[in-house]
Amino acid sequence: MQDSPEEPPTSCVLLDSCHFSQVVFTGVEKSYVPGTDVSCRYSLSPGIVPRGKDWVGIFRVGWKTTREYFTFLWAPLPAAGAREQQVLFKAYYLPKDDDHYQFCYVDQDGVVRGASVPFQFRPEPDDDILVVTTQAEAEEMELRNQKLRRENEELRGDCAELRRRNRELQGELGTAQELRDRLESLRSSTGRLQLELESLREENRELREQGGCREAELQRLQEQLQGVNSDKDCLEGRLRAALEHLERLQAKVSDYEKEVENLSREEQDKEKQLQALKGERQELLQTSAQHQAGKAEAFPHDFLFPGFVSHSFSPKPFLPQKQTQDVLEQLREQQARLQALQEEKAGAEKENQDLRAENAVLRGELSLLQGDPPGPAPVAAAPELLFGNPYPAAEGNLEAGTEPSLRQCPMCSEVFPEDLGSGEFQEHVQGHLVECPFCSESFDRAAPLVFEDHLLCHSLE
Repeated sequence: MQDSPEEPPTSCVLLDSCHFSQVVFTGVEKSYVPGTDVSCRYSLSPGIVPRGKDWVGIFRVGWKTTREYFTFLWAPLPAAGAREQQVLFKAYYLPKDDDHYQFCYVDQDGVVRGASVPFQFRPEPDDDILVVTTQAEAEEMELRNQKLRRENEELRGDCAELRRRNRELQGELGTAQELRDRLESLRSSTGRLQLELESLREENRELREQGGCREAELQRLQEQLQGVNSDKDCLEGRLRAALEHLERLQAKVSDYEKEVENLSREEQDKEKQLQALKGERQELLQTSAQHQAGKAEAFPHDFLFPGFVSHSFSPKPFLPQKQTQDVLEQLREQQARLQALQEEKAGAEKENQDLRAENAVLRGELSLLQGDPPGPAPVAAAPELLFGNPYPAAEGNLEAGTEPSLRQCPMCSEVFPEDLGSGEFQEHVQGHLVECPFCSESFDRAAPLVFEDHLLCHSLE
């Protein structure tokens, strides 16, 4: 090889897949004189694109793969538009025997793109020398030539055998190289697997240690869960008791409202009777006054009743006035009873409001224990009166005391105005909660340990 720092790219491509017509060698002699440089000229066809690793080699005729080159030179990259190229092989690197050789153009993929006609390396015959030999010498030379031919035939057979053996050895060498590459790959894979095995063993030890810690943590969480369940049962009992008390109070308030309605209706009847009695009394007074005025005009006072003073006369109330007093007394008693009922109703309403607030708090705690987002407590609809509510002020106070419980946050006890939308109220309540990514259960942000324990239970599953 001539001045080459590296081996040329070769391959085991069969001759049937080569394209010998893409590079045409020109000016190839039948023989070249040994000890002289050899110029190789070739022409590139439009079907080939030269690359930096293309090369031109000298091969012994009968080669099978591009690995059987004798010597080679790197093919120069042609200038733009140039197709004719030339390389010069130095005499030192050329073969010294008289076998047949040929030029081959091989691309950087190891594929042959062109091949020349065969040629030999042998000295030129000297026609000016006249050799004179005797018959004995000629016979001796003939015998020597026959012997040499036999030896040549034997050597050719040995050479063919050696070439066949060489090809087999090269095939075995290629197979051995492939096996060596596979062995190196297996060694690297084995090393990588050993590292992974060590890593898995270390991870297994860590998981076992963590398993012991997690069992203790799981035991603690189970005990904590039992405590939470007991608290939940207690809160549910308190909530049921509060709901029952609330129902009793609501029934009591309903009875009070019915009684107030009846008293209001009786008061209205009494007022109507009072107005009727007042009208009758007024008519009687007017009739009596007219009667006394007529008597005064008909008989003088001093004549009929000496010493009688006329201005001392005043009409006395008749029976209707006494009835009026009785009615007024009954009205006062009913007003007193009504006032007492109103006070009792106000106390019941206040207790009802307190129970609603406590009910909302208990529902919030129960929803936290169950993992559901808390919502506003349900409010029983106020019973409608048959003849309307005669005390709108008391009704307004009741509604004013109930509304904040509907808009009170169960997490932070913040009270919202009546005109606030339910979506904003729900968004405020959801801001206190954090959702589990595994089961979508909600937890209070103010208690992160409960949420972390819940996540740990999922990881242990």
